[in-house]
Amino acid sequence: MKKKFLIYALIAAVAIHWQGVRAQPVLQHGQLQVKGTRLCNAAGNPVALHGVSFGWHNLWPRFYNSSAVHELVDGWKATVVRASMGIELNDKGYLKNAEASAKLVQTVVDACIAENVYVIVDWHDHNMHQQEAVAFFENMAKRYGSYPHVIWEIFNEPDYETWPEIKAYSIAVIEAIRRHDPDNIILVGSPKWDQSIHEPAADPITGFKNLMYTMHFYAATHKQWLRDRTDSAIQKGLPIFVSECAGMEATGNGPIDEKEWQAFKSWMDMRQLSWVAWSLSDKNETCSMLLPEASSSGNWKPARIKPWGKMVQVALAAYPQGAK
Repeated sequence: MKKKFLIYALIAAVAIHWQGVRAQPVLQHGQLQVKGTRLCNAAGNPVALHGVSFGWHNLWPRFYNSSAVHELVDGWKATVVRASMGIELNDKGYLKNAEASAKLVQTVVDACIAENVYVIVDWHDHNMHQQEAVAFFENMAKRYGSYPHVIWEIFNEPDYETWPEIKAYSIAVIEAIRRHDPDNIILVGSPKWDQSIHEPAADPITGFKNLMYTMHFYAATHKQWLRDRTDSAIQKGLPIFVSECAGMEATGNGPIDEKEWQAFKSWMDMRQLSWVAWSLSDKNETCSMLLPEASSSGNWKPARIKPWGKMVQVALAAYPQGAK
């Protein structure tokens, strides 16, 4: 167990005595690891995490605070939270405003550490910015590499990059992280918005431990073919983490396909795959979970939660506390 976390766990153990009504997954499961194709806890037992992704930090910074994290963990029963740092898009993205962007992500990470919940640091990009990514993740690994709470997602959704290009980029970023963090899970993207998972399955990254590969789905668009493709990748030995998913079309809009969402959810549960739902935001689109009138700091009333948010609440509440 890492030194910082050992001290922290002793302090937090006292809190568990008084807060036993809410499980704290990091204290339950400790340092995550990959064994074969499975995400496992410190004892080597398979575990699946389930949670919510914040929307782009440069579009919805108002939700990037400790109170919103607390609501997702304590109220919605998330065992993992994803901080999605937008790289491009506007003047508030990381490329044009690196310091403020990193600070917002750090606010979420610090809150997750305090809540003893796992947190994904997501480089939310569709293009390749290797130099900037290496510098960012090296700095973050220096800051948080000793905490088992952190999961690194190094390239959200490559779009038209080839797998050889993504693989080379990923190795460079992984090396930067591993200089300071030898253990925490690293999530690697795949071509075509994380749907071409068969390509890394045929040519995986070697020489590093605790790597997983991301598959993203939007249930009304992707359906059985993507489940079949992902099953084939798992059968070939690829560890999969569903770091972004939702029930509507891939545009983020259109009606929720409840039948396909339930099919995907049952499929993930049968394989004990971790999943994170998109997104905590207030945009006028189906996949945004909140209305604009919703508070920035949690305690969201049912009237302020949109249908997709309510479906995610129901899904999360159905799992045993901590993780399945």
